[in-house]
Amino acid sequence: MLTLEQKKTIVAEVETVAKSAQSVIAAEYSGLTVGQMTQLRAEARNAGVYLRVVKNTLARRALDGTDYSCMKESLTGPLILAFSIEDLASAAKLIRNFAQDNERLKVKAVALSGKLLTPEDVEILAKMPTRDQAISMLMAVMKAP
Repeated sequence: MLTLEQKKTIVAEVETVAKSAQSVIAAEYSGLTVGQMTQLRAEARNAGVYLRVVKNTLARRALDGTDYSCMKESLTGPLILAFSIEDLASAAKLIRNFAQDNERLKVKAVALSGKLLTPEDVEILAKMPTRDQAISMLMAVMKAP
């Protein structure tokens, strides 16, 4: 059992991350082993993704008042929240790649800049280029004859 102070700390931490995040993905993780979850967390750290398992009631409170409050109704069941901090599509790429190898990880909700997307949109979001890739593509077009 979490104490009230621990709950307040978790809500404040998730709310702070949500306010600075570019996109959020909620995925159901039931059936994954501890080793698979550890691997997912390690990949998230390397990709610059904030990954957190939070009780749904605490997650709803944390997302309330942020751009991602549209996700509140989608938060049911055992979920892991993945916040893209640096790159818009980093969480989508992480979840998509991990779900290809681990069928038990299922995307439940995707939110981008305050807009709720369908779980299938994670594929489109994951294919988006990073900021550096987009700039290099633009420069290549500008330098073309």
